[in-house]
Amino acid sequence: MTPSKKSKGPAPTKLARIVAALKSLYGPLAPPAVSGAFALILWEKVAYLANDAKRLAAFRALELRVGLEPREILAAKRSELEEICALGGSVGIADRAKSMHDSAALVVDEFDGDLDAVLGRPLPEAKRALMRFYGVGEPGAERILLLTRSQRVLPLDSNGARTMVRLGYGADDKNYSRMYRSVAESSRTELVDDFDWLIDAHVYLRRHGQEFCKTSAPRCEGCALRPECSFGARGKSKQIGRL
Repeated sequence: MTPSKKSKGPAPTKLARIVAALKSLYGPLAPPAVSGAFALILWEKVAYLANDAKRLAAFRALELRVGLEPREILAAKRSELEEICALGGSVGIADRAKSMHDSAALVVDEFDGDLDAVLGRPLPEAKRALMRFYGVGEPGAERILLLTRSQRVLPLDSNGARTMVRLGYGADDKNYSRMYRSVAESSRTELVDDFDWLIDAHVYLRRHGQEFCKTSAPRCEGCALRPECSFGARGKSKQIGRL
């Protein structure tokens, strides 16, 4: 009797190959060690135009000196919040401190002090609630929903979205919201319904946009994704001005 051949599973999708290649390139990467929707909002506000190490230092200072609960932020002096925000960059210090206060007030006044309560709502409703906070757009809302393991979505910051467009997902557009949605729509069928995989995809695409797939000086030579990359295959020189 001829031994039966083992049936092979479906071939990995292009996006699955991309994520696997990035994990091999960068090694272990993890999302911010931050839990809770309001804490993730503070994570974004405590620093601006800062690298991850600087942002983490500012966030930990906020956690130790003030706390991360909405009422703790409301009780803090604005001057102390500004001192902490200064650790996360010199741009917009006063505005960022005010935004933290305003966000805390919104949680207390409109969400009974518990922003996590909105995370289990249907996706459109949960996103609308999170987008009420100044500076939180659709990508930011989806990021909170994924990192709290509330909704299986693939959020992309500007680095990740740029990388995805160059890889052939969606279309470049001067309107960032349209571009973001086109990327989301074109990649939807390739997403894996698994929180760990989606978080990896978010983290690794972001890092690749920072390290290789930069805005004006992409490092296409030697890029691990070049075999999958529409941008690299067409010749980057004609595309840099737009992307």
